[in-house]
Amino acid sequence: MTKHSAEDMAKIAARAGDEKKADDVRVLRMPAVVAETEFFVICSASTHVQIRAIVNSITAALEEAGAELLRYEGRGENNWVLLDYGSMVVHVFLEEDRSYYDLEKLWADAEPVPWHV
Repeated sequence: MTKHSAEDMAKIAARAGDEKKADDVRVLRMPAVVAETEFFVICSASTHVQIRAIVNSITAALEEAGAELLRYEGRGENNWVLLDYGSMVVHVFLEEDRSYYDLEKLWADAEPVPWHV
């Protein structure tokens, strides 16, 4: 099995979320001050059902790629699910919660990474 880089894993996660119609999918290269995480993948959905579909798609794609899920926060009807893969973390939000927490603004110095291909 090929060992994927954190950037590859972030792009796999972004594409898997996009396949389930995640909204505004972003991959961010985190600044050096965030020592343990190299990439954030951030996306949103309009319903809890869609959040679950996106999360299931992402976890399946990353498992197939050989990634180890270290922590899964936000099961059930939560408005924010966090999938921690160590060097890459995925955030799936309900749309209004994404606006409220505004991680893109909080990490404005993070570098956007193109993931479409």
